[in-house]
Amino acid sequence: MINNGILKAGAVPAAPVMKDLKMETMTALLDTPNQIFSEPHSLTLENAQENEKTRQEERQTVGNQYVDDARMTCRDVNVYYGEKHAIRDVSIDVGRNEVLAMIGPSGCGKSTFLRCLNRMNDTVDTCRVYGEILLDDLNIYDKDVDVVPLRAQVGMVFQKPNPFPKSIYDNVAYGPKIHGLAGSRRDLDDIVESSLKKAGLWKEVSDRLEQPGTGLSGGQQQRLCIARAIAVRPEVILMDEPCSALDPIATATIEDLIAELQEQYTIVIVTHNMQQAARVSQRTAYFHLGDLIEVGGTDRVFTNPRHKLTEDYITGRFG
Repeated sequence: MINNGILKAGAVPAAPVMKDLKMETMTALLDTPNQIFSEPHSLTLENAQENEKTRQEERQTVGNQYVDDARMTCRDVNVYYGEKHAIRDVSIDVGRNEVLAMIGPSGCGKSTFLRCLNRMNDTVDTCRVYGEILLDDLNIYDKDVDVVPLRAQVGMVFQKPNPFPKSIYDNVAYGPKIHGLAGSRRDLDDIVESSLKKAGLWKEVSDRLEQPGTGLSGGQQQRLCIARAIAVRPEVILMDEPCSALDPIATATIEDLIAELQEQYTIVIVTHNMQQAARVSQRTAYFHLGDLIEVGGTDRVFTNPRHKLTEDYITGRFG
């Protein structure tokens, strides 16, 4: 029922009244099309553009990306897997005789970036790398660079120990043989012994060098892989979560070894273990969704992060 123009609850209006209401509504919509349809659409586009601008500003790298005495120099590195943009405009230096830790949640791009440093991504058909990466003054992505000697200069230790199905001796001797670093058997013996000593393994295996490397414990296998990398006289050693498959005692041994190797080598380590990064590195780089968010001295990054994303990750809010 309608009383003084008010539709009371439960009442059903007469058909002519409903018709008039519909007509008034349609007339109002037709009279103001720009206000009803165009303005919200325009605001949506403006908001999207503003959000993208804010995102870019919020994800600009903060901290000290560059060092005075750089062994490796990376500028504007972008990596694609097919259409996926995995690394975006990353610029960073790796200092001589320093340990640089790269941290971040799974899928953030840290291992992808690590593999760029000795062109391991060349083995992935869909991967494309753009930008500049220098080892001293050598552009490692120059078309004339041979990746075989490059990977001797920039050695790699993988997440899971991967000794060759050979003897302990042959695991270490393999690289020097193929690179012609030993002129005689005596030279080769010296390289094997020296490499195993640097890897902290000589005392444990010196009396069984002809036994299979695959027969060692997990921690010993990882140190054997480090000895194998050292044997070809690298300048840089890359480590992709080298302790993730190891027990705490073996992990502590590898961490002590990293500290010793730093005196002779430049080391870049990817780790999910933030305590490990704090223990072994001098500088830390935090990656998030393909962006390099923050770089700085390890103590400063962990105690006083400058970017909110870094703080959120370190304090466990995500990751």
